Amino acid sequence: MVALSGSVAGAAEKPGRIFPYRTHVETLGNGLKVVLVPMSSEGLVAYWTVVRTGARDEYEKGATGFAHFFEHMMFRGTDKFPQDKYGEITTKIGADDNAFTSDDLTAYHLSITSADLETVMEIESDRFKNLNYPLAGFKTEAGAVYGEYRKNRMSPFFTIYEAVHKAAFDVHTYGHTAMGYEEDIKTMPDMYDYSRTFFQRYYRPENCVLLITGDIQVEATMALVHKYYDDWKPGYVAPTIPAEPVQAAEKRIQVPYDGKALPILWVGYKNDAFDPKDKNVIASMLLAQLAFGETSTIYKKLVLNEQVVESIEADANMNRDPGLFDIVAQVKDPAKVDYVLEEVDRTVAEVAAAAPDAERLADLKSRIKYDFLMSLETPSNVAGSLARIIAVTGGIDAVDIMYGMVESVTPAEVQAAAKRYFVRERRTVAVLRGGES
Repeated sequence: MVALSGSVAGAAEKPGRIFPYRTHVETLGNGLKVVLVPMSSEGLVAYWTVVRTGARDEYEKGATGFAHFFEHMMFRGTDKFPQDKYGEITTKIGADDNAFTSDDLTAYHLSITSADLETVMEIESDRFKNLNYPLAGFKTEAGAVYGEYRKNRMSPFFTIYEAVHKAAFDVHTYGHTAMGYEEDIKTMPDMYDYSRTFFQRYYRPENCVLLITGDIQVEATMALVHKYYDDWKPGYVAPTIPAEPVQAAEKRIQVPYDGKALPILWVGYKNDAFDPKDKNVIASMLLAQLAFGETSTIYKKLVLNEQVVESIEADANMNRDPGLFDIVAQVKDPAKVDYVLEEVDRTVAEVAAAAPDAERLADLKSRIKYDFLMSLETPSNVAGSLARIIAVTGGIDAVDIMYGMVESVTPAEVQAAAKRYFVRERRTVAVLRGGES
């Protein structure tokens, strides 16, 4: 099945099109979706494999953290290209390779030259089809993951993020971070057999998107894709994700922190799953900037004028399932935490009571579009900008749909989003306090 987004030339001029590069989208017979973005880049190529599995997919009790764990294990090699051989090849060609895991995805990415595209495709396809690791290597990596978790716990922002999600979600898997629950990470070394089943269920072509951007030729690149990926066996098993019940009462928690840190106030309102066609969802993204961005009244008051907080920001987030609309402030004076929460509540009430200024909304729309376009200068930047939306929606079409919806949002619709999402009974309020600094 083949679908072309735009023509071979001049795709950016297509009516309603925001994304400035032509794209080729093709789905192989085994379900692997391939997204190619040819662009002038002086021989540079970004090679990403987006696995649509993250913390969200870890629904089995006692088995959280495995999506992140495989971020590590995927570098352990195969029979054909063992770990040392894989590293030798990437080093020889000067490839910059890395990976990351979040709530809804795991992404593996390399920055390479177009001359090395086939070499990279051979070793990448092999590890996704044939990953193999011994028990000893598994235990070693499991220990390293626990060490990484303990290191992350030294960050006050990770500590409160973890606590907020655990408190906010009673049954949904967004209740744990990509690192997983600490008690599960501790027992991970004893779960070798389970790890094999995790890989077999989720690391399948139907659950992955191959994203290649940069100095490439579509026909030649697709010939290589077919050569190296056509024999990847399908077999994805969708996880059983429990639906989160509607929250009926506000939750408040105090988050202890052993080290020195400024207090952090975190207010998380329940919101909807990301859908580029949902006007409420898109309006909430604008709402976050209008109400709490650097041009907002509360930012000017608390950060610039009164200098009560070190920072304050909001994010509507982009999640596959209903998640959180987060408002986060780092407070300079521990005695001012309640005052900052009062100002947050005042702001929330004001944006729900009145529509934003039309000119200010128009300026924000222009800036969002400009910032997005300016972020697409290199193949790596393009791939990085696309990875999450591809993981959450399954494709690249959502980019143009989303930015088209941004353009159409009215002030009244922003106000409606504020009324919809800023419901006190559906929020979690957390305060982290450590030693004063």
